[in-house]
Amino acid sequence: MRILMVSDVFFPRVNGVSTSIQTFLRELTSQGHEVTLIAPDYDQVGIEDDLKSDIIRIPSRRVLMDPEDRMMQMSYITALVDELRERKFDLIHIHTPFIAHYAGLRLAKALVLPVVESYHTYFEEYLYNYIRWLPQEWLRALAREFSRRQCNHVDAVVVPSEPMADVLRGYSIESCMYIVPTGINLPEFTDSDGRCFRQKHDIAQDRPVLIYIGRLAHEKNILFLLDVLKKLKPGCPDVLWLLAGEGPAIAELKDAADARSLNDNILFVGYQQRGKALNSCYRAGNVFIFASRTETQGLVLLESMALGVPVLSTAIMGTRDVLSEGYGCMIADEDADSFAKTALWLLENPGVRALMADSGRQYAQRWSAPIMAGRLLNVYTESITRKQSGIAELALEQS
Repeated sequence: MRILMVSDVFFPRVNGVSTSIQTFLRELTSQGHEVTLIAPDYDQVGIEDDLKSDIIRIPSRRVLMDPEDRMMQMSYITALVDELRERKFDLIHIHTPFIAHYAGLRLAKALVLPVVESYHTYFEEYLYNYIRWLPQEWLRALAREFSRRQCNHVDAVVVPSEPMADVLRGYSIESCMYIVPTGINLPEFTDSDGRCFRQKHDIAQDRPVLIYIGRLAHEKNILFLLDVLKKLKPGCPDVLWLLAGEGPAIAELKDAADARSLNDNILFVGYQQRGKALNSCYRAGNVFIFASRTETQGLVLLESMALGVPVLSTAIMGTRDVLSEGYGCMIADEDADSFAKTALWLLENPGVRALMADSGRQYAQRWSAPIMAGRLLNVYTESITRKQSGIAELALEQS
């Protein structure tokens, strides 16, 4: 099968969407399918050498008030129509709702191809964190209408979890909807050295460490976890919370940590390269903590379990699908006192953590990339069949 993907984000821009695209791209390619990705040019040389993928980089402008992202120039994409037609793609898969969505629709119309779109981000609960000068209800209504219009213009919608599908059903979306989580490439989560990571960052080997890996962004509810740390400190004065990642909320988090007198209990280590560096960062922690309210899945939870690091997390939105109590994780309410008590109990019970580590590794096997790529291929096949049937029916009506 020949698949054309279109996205407004991809590496070197680091986020869950980039990771999801890369995982599916690599797995589909390894299974013998041809996948081409249209993505922004970030002015970084040599990135494709590492990815070993067929990527068409589009000249892009910087986005006002968002230094991490780029806006692709539509004219460069539409100019590719003749070249893309010669490559005889079977389907277009759109991954983001901005320029990529409208460019993907134009290409699908010009090439007469079915179009599938992934809904990666829970915009209804996301926009307010970045557009705080407008009422939250206005932004929610805007996100619902925006999502309804876009999803109803494609042949199929892919969502990573049942709760996200429920949200979209509430928007009156009529397109076929499929639940296909992003899988994890399990062989990638083997090479690690948590002891070496601790040594590199001057963390005592016996110090209790909580860990968070992901974007340092407002929608991740990290301030709540900072309150948990404050509640936890009296019972575990030496506890360290290690945060790996970058993002727009980092300055606010550092100020908040200072205001709560937690500077000696928190360590920001920045972005960690995927592979041994990231794996070792996970393994440096005793417990992975998480409390995002807007995740459509929560890949970091599965990655942590695959590496044998127990997870303590709330179960809201997509994380409800990922987490199963007793399988590498404990589920907590969004209450700082309760969350802190559970974290303390886990830190004080290494035997419990060892049992959770074993069950988490086994549980992560269910979410392997080959399994999820197979499910996505079924979506593609059904979408192509429906498109071809529709074209045949239209031809009969006109004959």
